[in-house]
Order: sequence, then C-alpha cells, then structure tokens
Amino acid sequence: MSLGDWIISVLVSKIPLIGFIMLIVWAVDSNTDKNKSNWAKAELIVTLIFIGISILFVAIIGFGFFANFSDEIDWSQID
Repeated sequence: MSLGDWIISVLVSKIPLIGFIMLIVWAVDSNTDKNKSNWAKAELIVTLIFIGISILFVAIIGFGFFANFSDEIDWSQID
C-alpha cells in the first residue's frame, strides 16, 4: 500500500459510523491487504475498549449522580 492509500484509509476510518463499518469490512475481507486488515483489527479492538471504558465511566457517574439526589426524595409521598 502506498502512502496515499494509507491516508485515505485513515481518513475514511475517522468518519463516524461509516468508518466503523469500513473497519469491519477491511478486517474480515480476504481480498484486503494483510497489513490493512491487521491495522483494521487493531483499530476495532482499541475502539471497542474505549467504548467499554466510556460506558463504564458514564454508568459510574450516572449512578453516583442518582445516588446523591435520591436521598432527598421523599419516597413515602409517591403513590
């Protein structure tokens, strides 16, 4: 692959949703260059790790936020 091919591949992979789909295609397609396929697999793994960490972070912050304000709610007045 040439430098131009790599630049296009990286730019396409940064497009939301379309880039993720293209990474999946490049990772599983047998006609894709082996280096590009390995790069796409690595990108997918890193992306999934960051998505998992983000979900965990948001959940922890959300539960902490809810726990902080749930003590102020008078549950006996709610039918």
